[in-house]
Order: sequence, then structure tokens, then C-alpha cells
Amino acid sequence: MCQFIETICYEGGRFQRIGLHNERCNRTRNHFFGLRPNLQLELYLTVPAHLKNEIVKCNITYGVEIISITYDLYKIRPVNSLQIVTDNEIDYSFKYADRTKLNALHKLRGQSDDILIVKNGFVTDTSYANIIFSKDEKWYSPQNPLLRGTRLESYLSEGIVTPALLHPEDLHLFSEARIINAMISIENSPVLLIGNINI
Repeated sequence: MCQFIETICYEGGRFQRIGLHNERCNRTRNHFFGLRPNLQLELYLTVPAHLKNEIVKCNITYGVEIISITYDLYKIRPVNSLQIVTDNEIDYSFKYADRTKLNALHKLRGQSDDILIVKNGFVTDTSYANIIFSKDEKWYSPQNPLLRGTRLESYLSEGIVTPALLHPEDLHLFSEARIINAMISIENSPVLLIGNINI
């Protein structure tokens, strides 16, 4: 049976973007298992007392039912360089617990900290996060990411980020890049210099 994950950020005493996580979880459960009624993930979540005032990474593994929930103190992993890798067959349109293919691509990073995946000629995501690019004080995201994360979804709906079809050869037009995911915002993402994205 397929298993899936939701990674939820607990910060400032509450779970962030819980509505978007609920939507994705229930969309996945309905697609693969035809399941209704919908889960409300917040009913299953209780941050341990010693982490209540911290930034916590909550990982939920689920299939038909919730399988496990873990809570871990979170610190951003520095990513200062990316190696572009191409895979035209990869599919991560759902947040699968099985990351075998992504892990295999990650091993191709060489001396870089992570990878930037190109599919069918277009820039998509890193191995674990969405990526956005800055130009003229505006932010742009790949129009067809492998997985549209909840933070990216939020930024798109708020008009903070604009989707665009991006080829690797377009990247020099931008001034910088940042990685974003459930745990990493534009504000706390390390600045990634375009020159550190290796083709």
C-alpha cells in the first residue's frame, strides 16, 4: 500500500497552514483510496511540552489511516549551491513517503549541497523544497513544480510569487534564488546566488 507524508511547521504556538495540509492530505486519500469523510489533522497533533516554544517539524505518515507522527526540533539546513540534474520521467505529484528516486538524483549533486531538477526542459524543484527566483524585486516560481508545497501555494494565492516557465538557460536573468517549503519561508531561507547553480 502506498504511504504518504505531510510535513507541518509548528511555530509561534500553532501549526502553520493547517488548512492547506488538510486539503492535500485528503485530496491524496481520496485519489488513492476513495476515502471520505476527510481527516482533520489538527485533531491528531499534540506537540510535546518541551517543544511548545520552539520551531518544530511535525511529520505525519499516513495511508488509509494515520500511521505515525513525529515531532523534531527544526534548524535550517544550509544550501549554498545546487547541481542541475535532468529526469524527464520523475513523478512526485503526491507527497510519497517513498523518496527512492529523489534520493538517487540527490546522489548526483557532486560537490554541491543539493540538486535542481529539470524535467522536459523546465526547472522544477530541489530534492526537498520548492525554489523561487528574484528579478526586479519580484519573486517567480517554476510553473510546473514536481510538488506544489503548502507554503508555495500560500505565496501564489497571496500574489507574493508569480509562476513562470523557466528553462535552465533563463536563470542568469535572475539576481538570486531561495528555497521554500513547509519549514522555510522567504524571510528565513538562505540567499542562493545564481552563480552557485551549476549546469
